[in-house]
Amino acid sequence: MTPHFTLASLDITNLYSNIPVKETIKILTDTLKYHQTDPQTQLELLMWYDVITRQNYFSHNKDILPQRDGLAMGAPSSGLTAELFLQNMEHAHLAHLSHKHGITDYFRYVDDILLIFNPELTDIQSILTDFNTLHPNLHFTEETERDNTINYLDISIQQTPPQLMNFNIKKTYFHGLYHPLRIQPPHTTQIRSCQIPVPQA
Repeated sequence: MTPHFTLASLDITNLYSNIPVKETIKILTDTLKYHQTDPQTQLELLMWYDVITRQNYFSHNKDILPQRDGLAMGAPSSGLTAELFLQNMEHAHLAHLSHKHGITDYFRYVDDILLIFNPELTDIQSILTDFNTLHPNLHFTEETERDNTINYLDISIQQTPPQLMNFNIKKTYFHGLYHPLRIQPPHTTQIRSCQIPVPQA
């Protein structure tokens, strides 16, 4: 019998400020060596990483303070560095977790994760417990579907028979026109729907 697959989402709390800088530079070094990057490029990238992670500052009560660990919020380099760390962690653990918990699909955008799993093999709390043991710096929170529907990013995902999922996308975006400050710029709401098959057991 085909099980009823469950939708759930995980969120990483305060991702950028919890990326371990020293651990990530080792991941970067190993990655460059694995891909046989030429020595000069390796040196330049590692120097770049050292500079941007040493010059992290933040403001608190009108004081400028150094950030001892983690990545700077809003820095263009932070997304790339966090992605390097997370992909390394996923490469090391995701296959095992997917097999253990019957996770059939895993999607991640930055710090937001969407899961499809078999509830006959596990439950979201067991999955959450295992994810929260992946690294001491990372804390995950969870949300499970309600009435066969879950919100993920700007998408409302709904399971509908037979073994299909409806995606309702509602996203507001700017036209790209510039106006005086006294005039509100026009916005458009885009709503689209699509269907994809749910994996079979």
